[in-house]
Amino acid sequence: MSLSSALSIAQNSLLNTSRQTSVVSRNVSEEKNADYARRTAVLSSTAPGARVVVIQRATNEQLFRQNLSAVSSWSGQTTVYTGMDRLSLAVDGVDNALSPATSITELQKALQTYSATPTNRTLADNAINAARNVVRSLNDGAAAIQTFRVETDQQISTAVNELNSLLSQFQAANKEIVSGTASGRDVNDALDKRDALLKQISEYVPVSTFTRGNNDMVVMTSDGTTLFETVPRSISFEPSAAYASGTPGNKVYIDGVPVTMGSGGNTTSGGKIAGLLQLRDSVATTMQSQMDEIARGLISAFAETDPNGVLADAPGLFTWPGAPAMPADGTLVNGLAGQISLNAAFVSNPEYLRDGGANGAGYVHNTEGGTSYTDLLIKYGDRMDEPMAFDAATGIGGSVSLATYSANSIGWFQGVRKDASTAAESKEALAVRTAEALSNDTGVNVDMEMSLLLELENSYSASARLIKAVDEMLASLLAAVR
Repeated sequence: MSLSSALSIAQNSLLNTSRQTSVVSRNVSEEKNADYARRTAVLSSTAPGARVVVIQRATNEQLFRQNLSAVSSWSGQTTVYTGMDRLSLAVDGVDNALSPATSITELQKALQTYSATPTNRTLADNAINAARNVVRSLNDGAAAIQTFRVETDQQISTAVNELNSLLSQFQAANKEIVSGTASGRDVNDALDKRDALLKQISEYVPVSTFTRGNNDMVVMTSDGTTLFETVPRSISFEPSAAYASGTPGNKVYIDGVPVTMGSGGNTTSGGKIAGLLQLRDSVATTMQSQMDEIARGLISAFAETDPNGVLADAPGLFTWPGAPAMPADGTLVNGLAGQISLNAAFVSNPEYLRDGGANGAGYVHNTEGGTSYTDLLIKYGDRMDEPMAFDAATGIGGSVSLATYSANSIGWFQGVRKDASTAAESKEALAVRTAEALSNDTGVNVDMEMSLLLELENSYSASARLIKAVDEMLASLLAAVR
């Protein structure tokens, strides 16, 4: 090897070491950045020596896809679980203290106490107050559910706006990558940014991708709806200012295709938007329909009847806008929980509970006017424990007592909530594990980088010594010539 070749190799080595050191330093500085993928300076042999030909970015396509899927599932599940927590507190209160089931239990106790001493007017007033609390729990609960739906609607609107913004940012990053790749520029930073945006997008909707020439990426939802192809596709939603019981909410459209809401406690929702749709149009509406059925059951259980069986039953202690007609048996009346009210006649004269007759003389049971008459009070208590038909559309239909149905309503909600909680933990674990696996494969390991830095230092020292040796040899040659 000639001295000039040795000198050229040493110079190339110093240049390569400089670039490699720069790459390692950048890796170390980005160690805390979860969206940064490790870089490697790739050397290629030349004659003589070697040179850095490319700065390679670490990738693992399969792990990245799994992480996107896990993030979507976790986001959808967390949305459902946290939403149910808010809904439970707003409607039923802490430990179900404000639930219809609790107030119905208190009404039963008040009736039993009153029936034990029917001559006591104070006990009659207490029973009316207990009934008032039942009405309040249903009215307030129904209002809280509709407020929850409006708030969820606003969250959907915000999520759609944020998703549109992310897709616009994705377009800019993708454009930079495509043009940079075509011109041969280093696009690794843009690739990091695009992958980071893709992770954020997957929190709103589940995504799948494929890459075309020049690193151009196409993004679709899991059901094949196009989210991005050269330009972002339209994502639209019209929020509602108010909701009534049974009224469905507006849909979210991606490129003209409606987003499907999730179902179940271990939800099928992928992403935040599907989870919010499930809360608004499934969880909250089912809870509302069960409260409507509880209201209908109360009107039926406390209906005034003609002791002679001639007159039609009429609303008694509890009434509704359709009075004097009774709501049809076993048929859901949307919004009834918000419309049920305490019969004003019973407020004026609580002893109608004991004697009957709020709807006229034909409905009087205590015809002899005895102050110790208890048959009707006992009958009301028995009706609350007798099976009655509930609409199957509420998810817990069938023939059960009113008290059992109201308890089942809480049981249904808490059962779904428990499933949501358990699933949220498992999906969070999956998202964390896939993120760790991806980070281990493509992220920065400082120990490894420091080890590489020592190797580069040794390489630098060897190159420096080689240059020094060549310099000394050249100096000796020049001295010999003189």
